[in-house]
Amino acid sequence: MNSKYEINTKENREFLKASCEDLLNFGHRFPSPNGGSYYLGDDGTPWKDRNRETWIPCRMAHVYSLGLMLGHEGSGELVDAALKGLKGELHDGKNGGWYAGVTQEGGIVPNKQCYAHAFVILAASSALTAGRPGAKELLEEALAVYDRHFWNEEEGLAYDTWNTEFTVLDDYRGLNANMHTVEAFLAAGDVTGDKKYHIRAGRIIDHVIQWAEDNSWRIPEHFTKEWVADLDCNRDRPDDPFKPYGATPGHGIEWARLITQWALANCGEEKEKLEKYLQAAEKLYTTAIKDGWNADGAPGIVYTTDWNGKPVVHDRMHWTLAEAINTSAVLYHVTGKEKYAIDYAEFMKYLDEVVMDHENGSWFHQLDEKNHLKGTVWPGKSDLYHALQSTLIPYHKADMSIAPAVKKNLEI
Repeated sequence: MNSKYEINTKENREFLKASCEDLLNFGHRFPSPNGGSYYLGDDGTPWKDRNRETWIPCRMAHVYSLGLMLGHEGSGELVDAALKGLKGELHDGKNGGWYAGVTQEGGIVPNKQCYAHAFVILAASSALTAGRPGAKELLEEALAVYDRHFWNEEEGLAYDTWNTEFTVLDDYRGLNANMHTVEAFLAAGDVTGDKKYHIRAGRIIDHVIQWAEDNSWRIPEHFTKEWVADLDCNRDRPDDPFKPYGATPGHGIEWARLITQWALANCGEEKEKLEKYLQAAEKLYTTAIKDGWNADGAPGIVYTTDWNGKPVVHDRMHWTLAEAINTSAVLYHVTGKEKYAIDYAEFMKYLDEVVMDHENGSWFHQLDEKNHLKGTVWPGKSDLYHALQSTLIPYHKADMSIAPAVKKNLEI
């Protein structure tokens, strides 16, 4: 195996450092005049005919906050451009919170999404860590809105979707929004020092581990309002970008890393408790990789499987690879088990040889089962969030969110 793919080598660190800079260079054209973010095309050109969705400037604020702390030129202005949208055209001054997005003509994309609001918290946390003006106030508002409308203290889980006016709550409950809530709460807790956000993240995690354990370590994604798993949800639309049918191996992998981060940060000297969570993380990761990686005769991680682990949607989404890189690195550093280093090197090789677009920059966001470019679910290259993080998480401390770790330069 080429040493540039192997964890803890000088060559691999240099490869990731160069990749990080290339990604940051790619995304410079995302800001729209009113502060929203354009969806980026294959070469980084803005696609101005698409809605300007709230999760994109959130992710870009997070990314360029990292860029600023890494010394990437122009990052501060790009963070501020994204924050402008979150304080401006994407913010609902009448009903509170943030719209799902705005249309190309400036109209409102209806509903208030937990998913988007979790990303506002992440964006503000990272921008505050990077010292950007207005980030503290944005974080305070984002947490207050989330607490008021999305967090259910009794259940220890988050609601998913309200109407625009916050008067009608949708019956759907989902784990995608709760997963990014865990990420956001961990970041907010790290930045503010308020332990209640880590406690909340742990309550969500406990639910997820139990649901996964009861389902052969394949996480149910969709639920009724009573939090009963709906295992047939979207069987007729299996490649839905946010609510696909079946198990999503990439989410099993991502949950494994978040569980590990939470456990390392919160279990302290309670070794038995720590071991319990690490074992759950390893089981989630192992099941997801067994089901998803090289599952159909070609390299890559399939998008979804049925509840027996058989692939349903064979397409490869770039974010699943990014999370596999992150989690294999974290589990290797935490456990010392060589199998995670072997996985990491395989993922790195596949990234370099197949998923990186060495001509136009960034990563291909969707490939088919033969690793040919495809754009039915994720055309273009909407943002940099997953890819950029995977150039940093493998070599930063695993017990805290990536922005504070980068600021403190807490490399492994």
